[in-house]
Amino acid sequence: MLLKYANRHGLIAGATGTGKTVTLQILAEELSAAGVPVFMSDVKGDLSGLAVAGSEDFKLHEAFASRAAKIGFDDYAYDSFPVTFWDLFGKSGHPIRTTVAEMGPLLISRLLELSEAQEGVLNIAFRVADEQGLPLLDLKDLQSLLVWIGQNGKDLSLRYGNVSPQSVGTIQRRLLVLENQGGINLFGEPALELADMMMVDPDGRGRINILASDSLMAAPKLYATFLIWLLSELFEELPEVGDPDKPRLVLFFDEAHLLFDGAPKPMIDKIEQVARLIRSKGVGVYFVTQNPGDIPEDILGQLGNRVQHALRAFTARDRIHLMHAAETYRDNPRFDTAQAIREVGVGEAVTSFLLKKGVPGVVERTLIRPPSSQLGPISAAERRAVIAGSPLAGKYEAKLDRQSAYEMLKKRAEDAAKAAEEAEKAEEEADMALREYKAGRRYSGARVGRSTSRKTRKEPSWGDAISSVVLKELKGTTGRRIVRGIFGTLFKGR
Repeated sequence: MLLKYANRHGLIAGATGTGKTVTLQILAEELSAAGVPVFMSDVKGDLSGLAVAGSEDFKLHEAFASRAAKIGFDDYAYDSFPVTFWDLFGKSGHPIRTTVAEMGPLLISRLLELSEAQEGVLNIAFRVADEQGLPLLDLKDLQSLLVWIGQNGKDLSLRYGNVSPQSVGTIQRRLLVLENQGGINLFGEPALELADMMMVDPDGRGRINILASDSLMAAPKLYATFLIWLLSELFEELPEVGDPDKPRLVLFFDEAHLLFDGAPKPMIDKIEQVARLIRSKGVGVYFVTQNPGDIPEDILGQLGNRVQHALRAFTARDRIHLMHAAETYRDNPRFDTAQAIREVGVGEAVTSFLLKKGVPGVVERTLIRPPSSQLGPISAAERRAVIAGSPLAGKYEAKLDRQSAYEMLKKRAEDAAKAAEEAEKAEEEADMALREYKAGRRYSGARVGRSTSRKTRKEPSWGDAISSVVLKELKGTTGRRIVRGIFGTLFKGR
C-alpha cells in the first residue's frame, strides 16, 4: 500500500479465524513506523501485544522467520511500538469522555433508539439549553433539563411544538438504561482532546491508540455511537490539508457492521458524507468486518484499499456474498478472484491497493508478513506499566464536575422554593394578624362610638325589665281599673 493513498480509506474483511487481527497489527506497525498515528478498537484484546516486542521463545518464531525469508523480508526483527490505551469505562486504559453537548441530539437519539417524536423533544431540550445558557456536560445535566422541560411543557409547546410528558418520560427511562450500561462514563469532563490521539513520539513514530472494546461489546449501540462521534469530531475540527504525502491519522473500526445495524438513513448519509470528505483532512478510515456486504454500497464505494481474507460459502446467501465481494475487484487474468477468496488460508489474503493517480490495482493473492510485536494480548501488569508510562498519565483520570445545567437548575429550584416559602410565611403572618385583630374586637367590650364624652348607656338588668313591664301595664286601662278597685274597697271600708 502506497502511503500517499493510505487516506483513501479501506476495507479488511474475512470470516472468523482467517487472520484479520494480524493484518490489523502489521498495518498499525507499518503506519506507526512511518510516523502516522493510529486509532484502533480492540474487540478481543489481542491488539494490546503491539506494546511489547515479540520473542524468539514464542512458539511461532520459526514459522515467522520462515515466512519472512519466503517473502524477502530481510530486515525482519522483533520490536515494540508506542501505545496509548483508552477505555470508556476507565479500567483498562485512560478514561475517554466527551460532553453531551458535543455528542449532539442526533447521535444521542440514535444511542437511545428514540422515535421521531422523542427525538424532537430532545432537540427542543438542546435548543433550550443553548438559549438559556445551560451547559450540557454529563448525563445528570440532561436528566435535570428534561425534568425542567416536563414541568414547563405547556409554555414550551407554544413556542417549539408539542412537548408531551410521555416523550419526556421515555427519554428519561432510556437514559437510565444507558447509565446502567456504563454510558455515564462516556459523558463528562475533561473531554478528549483530539490532539492527544494524533501524537508522534520524539523518535518519529506515530502513537498507536487502542480502545479497549471487549467489555464495550456488551453495549453495541454505545460502541457504535462513540466511533461515529469520533469520526464526526475529526471531520468538524481538523483543517483541510489537501493531498498529503502521508495521513495525519488512520482509524481502524473493528466489528464495523455495528455502525450500520439499525442506523436511520440520516445517520448513514452522515457517515457517507464524512467518509467522502474527511480524506482531504488527512484522515484514513478502515472498516473491519466479516463480510463486505455489511457495509452500505455508497460507503463501500469509497474504500480504495482492500484486504479480503477467506470467506466461507456454506449457504446460498454466502455464495451470493462471495460473488459480490469478487466483483468489486479489478480482475487478474492469472486466477479466478471468487475461487481465490474461497481458498486463501490463514495468513494469506486477496488484496487490491490504489496505485498511481488513485487507480485500483489488479487483485493479487498476498502473503501477510509476520508481526514484529507480540502476537496475542499482554498481561494485566504489563498493561498497567504501559498506562503509567504514557505521556497522558494523570490527565484524564480525575473527573471534573464544574457548574453546569444540573447545578444551575438546582439553584433555580432552590431559589424558587425559598421565595415560595417566604411568600407563604408572609401570608401566614398576615392571616394571623388579621385573626388577632378580629379576636381583639370580639372580646374587648363595647365598641367605642364617635364621641367619647357621652356616658355609656347602662345595660338593663332582669329585674329592671320586669318592673318596666309592670309599670307599663299599670299605666294602661286595665291598670287604672285595678287601682280604682283597690282604692274603692279601701274607702268603702271606712
